[in-house]
Order: sequence, then C-alpha cells, then structure tokens
Amino acid sequence: MKFLDQAKVYIRSGDGGAGSVSFRREKFIEFGGPDGGDGGRGGDVFVEAVAGLNTLIDYRYQQHYKAKTGMHGMGRNRTGAKGADVTLKVPAGTQVFEEDNETLICDLTEVGQRFRLAAGGNGGFGNAYFKSSVNQAPRRANAGLEGQEMTIWLRLKLIADAGLVGLPNAGKSTFLASVTAARPKIADYPFTTLHPNLGVATVDGAEYVLADIPGLIEGAHEGVGIGDRFLGHVERTRVLLHLVSATEEDVAGAYVTVRRELEAYDGGLEEKPEIVALSKVDTLSPEERDAKLRELEKVAGSRPLALSAVSREGMTEALRHLRREIEGMMPEPEPVDPGRWAQDGEDDDRRGASEADEGDA
Repeated sequence: MKFLDQAKVYIRSGDGGAGSVSFRREKFIEFGGPDGGDGGRGGDVFVEAVAGLNTLIDYRYQQHYKAKTGMHGMGRNRTGAKGADVTLKVPAGTQVFEEDNETLICDLTEVGQRFRLAAGGNGGFGNAYFKSSVNQAPRRANAGLEGQEMTIWLRLKLIADAGLVGLPNAGKSTFLASVTAARPKIADYPFTTLHPNLGVATVDGAEYVLADIPGLIEGAHEGVGIGDRFLGHVERTRVLLHLVSATEEDVAGAYVTVRRELEAYDGGLEEKPEIVALSKVDTLSPEERDAKLRELEKVAGSRPLALSAVSREGMTEALRHLRREIEGMMPEPEPVDPGRWAQDGEDDDRRGASEADEGDA
C-alpha cells in the first residue's frame, strides 16, 4: 500500500428538502385545510478516526464527498426524511485544516473520535406551518436551506512511542527491521526510505511503537533532499533515538547537522528526550570505536550507545533505554471512583424506566 500523509478534499453537506403545499380534500370530510409537511434536513459530513488505517491513500483517488439532500415534505403533514450523512474515515493522528492549510479544524488522536465538518441545511416549512387565524389557506412553502461546502486538507501525523532520526544511511531502517516485524527497504545508498515506516518492538514483555522517517541532510528545513515534510510524524513521539553511522568520518558533525535541522523545524522536537547511538560499530576496530564514541559523547553531552544489527550488540540495551524513557513519560492513570459506576448504572436504569413509561403512554 502506498503511503500518503496529506490530501486535499472537497466536501459539501446536503441541502434541506423543500416544504410541501398541500390541502386536505377527502370525501365526506366537511373541513379541509392545509396539510403540507416540512422538508427533511440535509445530510452532514463527518470525519472519524478508525482502526486499521495508516495512510490517506484513499483520498488520492476520490477528492469530492457530498452528502444527500433531504427529502421534500409531502401532504398529510408528512415530513421529509433526513438526507444520508457522509463520513470520511481516516487513521488516528489525522489533523484537518481549512483551505489555507494553516487553520486547524480538529485533531483526531484516538480511534473513535468523530467531528462534524459541515452541517446539512434545514428543511423548508410546509404550508401547514403558515396557517393562522387570518390566513387559513396559505399557499406558500419554504425551500430548504443550502448545505455548507468547503475545501479541507487532511494531514496525517503517525502516532508512535519512539522516533528514529539521523542522516541517510545511518541504519534507521536496519534497526527497525532488526527489532520489529516491519520490513522496510534497506540498501547501501542514501534515501532508501522514501516514506515513514512503523513497527512494534518488544522488550521484557513490554511493547511500543517505533517510527522510522526518511533521513535528514543539511538544509532539509529549506527543502533540500526530501526536506523536513516527514518530521511531523515524530512530533507525537515521546522519545527520539538518534542514530549516527560509524562509517561517517566526522560523527560529531553528523550529529550536529541533524540537531540543527530538528531545531530549525520548530515543532518541539529539539526538546524531546534523546538517546544517542553509534550504529554499525561492527565495521570499526576497537580503537576506532572508542575514538568515535568519545568524539560523539563530547557533542551529545551523554555517553552514546554502541549498536550493531549484524552482531546484535547493544540492540536489547537500546530497546530498554527507549522503554524507560517512554514509561517515565506515560501519564498517570486517573483514580477510579467506585461510586461512579453505580451512579451511572442507576441513571441507566432510570432512563430505561422512563423510556418504558413513555412507550406505555
């Protein structure tokens, strides 16, 4: 499935149905009168976060969504039916913006969240509505109100616990493939990864989600290379794993380059907890490894991890570091009030009883 994280969509809610002009005429009925019903309300347009999606690719092939018009009113005081709604199903983590692509309408961060983007038009009044003591046979009815229309932008930001950042060929995809069941493309040339990848890592019985994004190079915030358009996918992560390849001649410069791009992005990424690791250490001699670890430690301010996907060195340790950072930032669960459930149940019982009474009435 092709990955798509941004889409432009046109939506329109349904028009309201027109009211009816009708008069009651029945044999042997002495008094007739107006009995035109009201029109039905137009359909609404909703957006809903659903499970099982991780891309907006569906909105590349269909960009127009229109709800149905409400049914017109009919005689015998029959009100028209409401028009059918339209629901845009998107992955959790999708943001909806107005046409300027800057004004945020809603942010769907959890599965099941639902938001009405455009309300359907109200139905028009039938002639029965206009009956009065001075106008007992009105011959007028209202047309339904028009629905709302707008162009919106859907922007997906993947929801992951930890994000992998680094220069191209830093070993991010290899790390993801080694510790999860994900199978990203891996090759020995830059920009092998062209779109983000997700994987679920397991360590000591705990699971969390890793996000791998395309590599950053100097000037990415200005559009150089693939640019920084995919950095939004690690905005929601709790911790960053910054990989620096041991094959770099200047590991300190490689680290500083990525840090500058994170700061230039201005999305709060530079403030996130960071774990620094020197990858591909199996390609170095013990002396070279120690030298590059010391060089990287000077600029990072902390002792970096040494990783090798070939020998599996440091992989479990890195996962445990990530787990500690993630669990340390987990929000504490809210205390549960035992009486709350009983109260809710009593309310449900009272509600059911009242509905039963209404049904009997």
